[in-house]
Amino acid sequence: MSRRTSSAAHPESPPVRPLRADAERNRQRVIAAAQELFARRGLDVTLDDIARHAGVGVGTAYRRFANREELIDAVFEGALQHLIALAEQALAHEDPWEGLVQLFLATGQDFADDRGLRQALLESTHGKDRAAAARERLTPAVSAVITRAQQAGQLRDDIEPSDFPLIQLMLGAVTQHSRNVAPELWKRYLTLILDGLRRDRDHPTPLAHPALDQDEFDQTMT
Repeated sequence: MSRRTSSAAHPESPPVRPLRADAERNRQRVIAAAQELFARRGLDVTLDDIARHAGVGVGTAYRRFANREELIDAVFEGALQHLIALAEQALAHEDPWEGLVQLFLATGQDFADDRGLRQALLESTHGKDRAAAARERLTPAVSAVITRAQQAGQLRDDIEPSDFPLIQLMLGAVTQHSRNVAPELWKRYLTLILDGLRRDRDHPTPLAHPALDQDEFDQTMT
């Protein structure tokens, strides 16, 4: 009895086809629109909102991304890589303390400019596992910057890598309340924090932003 080998018994997986040019353009339009809306309004925007902002049909958006969570991951993967690159640049700075300051300023600016980034990486209300995984990937680069400044005798020995996201969260609260009154106000409080972190400070560092006057303060608090 002859035995035939059936191709159906061992089906081969079809090759993964790259997206057509127009499909890839639509995907990038959806990602760009999501970046803009997440930065301005936070992560509560819907996929329908993003599709309209991108100028594509809702069905097109859902063909590229099954749900909003998938789109959030696509948007903030690039943002996370950028933050890691900022830490690597800070580590390459010739002065350990100035490298640390550079890292706080650059990442602080990113978090101030992008409400969605703060929510995705610093808060857990929009995905506890996502925020934890992002911090885990960022921590080694930040730790290296902190350790180098400590070994140089410039940074307090009791500072830990876990202090970094909490400081950014504090600055984010200032940004959230003062965005429409004094969007650069967070830099004033970063200067105060850095003076508290520095081990070898001889005199206070000039503050990067003036204090709010009474009217500005009232507007910020309301």
